[in-house]
Amino acid sequence: MPEFHVVDAFTDRPLAGNPAAVLVLDEPYADAWAQGVAAEFNLSETAFARRIEDPGADYELRWFTPKVEVALCGHATLATAHVLAEAGAPAPYRFSTRSGVLTVTRDGGRMWLDFPARPARPVDAPDGLAAALGADPLWVGRGGTDDLLVEVADEAAVRALAPDLAALAAIPARGVIVTARGTDTDMVSRFFGPSVGVPEDPVTGSAHTVLAPFWAERLGRTELTAHQASARGGDLELRLPADAPGRVLIGGSAVTVSHGTLRLQAY
Repeated sequence: MPEFHVVDAFTDRPLAGNPAAVLVLDEPYADAWAQGVAAEFNLSETAFARRIEDPGADYELRWFTPKVEVALCGHATLATAHVLAEAGAPAPYRFSTRSGVLTVTRDGGRMWLDFPARPARPVDAPDGLAAALGADPLWVGRGGTDDLLVEVADEAAVRALAPDLAALAAIPARGVIVTARGTDTDMVSRFFGPSVGVPEDPVTGSAHTVLAPFWAERLGRTELTAHQASARGGDLELRLPADAPGRVLIGGSAVTVSHGTLRLQAY
């Protein structure tokens, strides 16, 4: 029977950050089974890692929300690397994913995710966006896997958001990232993805592949700190390496909060 772990990612304490379920499997599994397990856990992401024989990667890694499979997820990748580290597997961890090979290393007590940077290009605000958010956008862009990036006036505006989630789900985007300059960190953000079954994601690693190049250009720096201002909250470090253009390194910690065995086969 497959084992599972629930890990709080982008935090150094339990019951904060973003929880993900992680299953490390030895055998192939059915897509419908994985989607059903993700719906059962009902977390923003459930990660399925499977050992593979590949010269470029060590594991296949897939991520499912309660409704759909997604192409990129940061916090569940961090959670998976954390589970492998606790099991004694040596870093680096190389994952074959729908977004290419993603590598996670360990340095200075943190895990570092090597992800593709996904700069946002400016676009006109979709009809109904301001009303759905309940805030006026200063700037709107679209980046990566079809996320909208919305800059608002300040950190207080980000924290005060209480969007109309039904209206936001009708906006043509995987999710909506709302951001502003931070006071204690370089940036703050929140992420809403009701169209993919995630009303608000506590901490979103993939969103920071869009946020990092945006704020690096604004602030003129390639090393940044970030806080996602959800109810649980989470902290990230970001680096845009000069020797690897087009990549972003996302640093964070994780804590295992539970583990157990699923009483069903992986098929």
